[in-house]
Amino acid sequence: MKLYAPWQKAFEKIATPFEQFLHAQTTTGLMLMLMTIVALVLANSPFADAYLHLFHTKIDVFVGEYGVSKSIHHWINDGLMAIFFFIIGLEIKREILVGELSNIKVAILPIIAAIGGMALPALIYYTINLGDVGEAGWGIPMATDIAFAISALVLLGRRVSPSLVTFLVALAIVDDLGAVVVIALFYTQEIHMLPLLFAFISFLILVSFNRFGIHMILPYFIVGFIMWLFMLESGIHATIAGVIAAMAIPSRPKYSPIDFTQSAKNRLEEYDNYPITTDYMMHEQQKAILQNIKDKIDAISSPSARLEHSLHLPVSLIVIPLFALANAGVSIDFSSAYETLLQPISLGVIAGLVFGKVFGIAGISYLAVKLGIAKLPEGSTMSQVFGVAFLGGIGFTMSIFIAELAFAGNSELVFQAKIGILAASLFAGVFGFIWLKYIAKGAN
Repeated sequence: MKLYAPWQKAFEKIATPFEQFLHAQTTTGLMLMLMTIVALVLANSPFADAYLHLFHTKIDVFVGEYGVSKSIHHWINDGLMAIFFFIIGLEIKREILVGELSNIKVAILPIIAAIGGMALPALIYYTINLGDVGEAGWGIPMATDIAFAISALVLLGRRVSPSLVTFLVALAIVDDLGAVVVIALFYTQEIHMLPLLFAFISFLILVSFNRFGIHMILPYFIVGFIMWLFMLESGIHATIAGVIAAMAIPSRPKYSPIDFTQSAKNRLEEYDNYPITTDYMMHEQQKAILQNIKDKIDAISSPSARLEHSLHLPVSLIVIPLFALANAGVSIDFSSAYETLLQPISLGVIAGLVFGKVFGIAGISYLAVKLGIAKLPEGSTMSQVFGVAFLGGIGFTMSIFIAELAFAGNSELVFQAKIGILAASLFAGVFGFIWLKYIAKGAN
């Protein structure tokens, strides 16, 4: 007899890790869009003062004489975003080990396209703001928001080939890695060596856990949290601790797939020996067998895979939406909006994210293909890569994050950068989507 329930189809569906990754990014993109709209509405409503006051409220955490005193805004940007960067670190590591970046022949195009898509926007911005107060913001237009960009491609469905989606994912991962390096090297105001030394020692402890074969998550969490605290005091942005910690998480399972397969077969045969009751209730021994299989599933899955899978949902539904709510709220005076957009900072961000990204990604890709260095993604055309290059101009999350670092303490410059980011991201996203849906055609 078959059971018919609304969830049966979903229960039977098998999603690959890459499909789960795409789904998580799509969810993140939708939540980002929703919370950005909420933040903009609140910032331009009678509740604007209350909205700003809320995120500037101090939260103190002290143990004796030692502790941290930060505003809610800083707790989100320095604390919760460390979890986001931890996920980025896990994604980078996965892509290098088993993903699109593990095969250099496949990876070469997204790698050089990402480099072009970082270098040219930074150069355009720097040229526009050379010698001006906004000069330090050159890193802002380098970033691509992977969630928004992938969401746009997923919405296009069969209009784009799966290989074009993997091309964008690989490009965005390299882009994220570049953004992390830029933040660590160029947006550190002052370095305190003693806390940095302790952070490094914490990282060595994490690596030793990995080398000794420790697969429990808790030890990594405790030492990783301690490393985050030291990084917070070192002067290097604390979110970098998330990426560094991710590199130390084991990527190999505790048991081999062959051992798991034989054990699972034996347990399932034992499970089937028990009769099924009329109300579909399991025997107590069957419950124990299922728990044993679940434990072995956890053991056959590496800690990094388990963490990436379990953290994607809270990051998508809590961390990123809170970041958008705290940072995307810009009070817009529409009477002077045009004037703001023409400020060097806003203009540099817009030119970098739109023209820099397009010519950096599509231009370098075209040259690489023509010179025989790389091949286009299977089933795609140069016209589609051009559309993807526009989607690469959706900076948003990482761009706003870098803007907060570049112009820390100067709300006017941050405001100009955010206006540029919002305008450029909106234009790049809409134009890229329209181009891929109605103009670009795939390879025959």
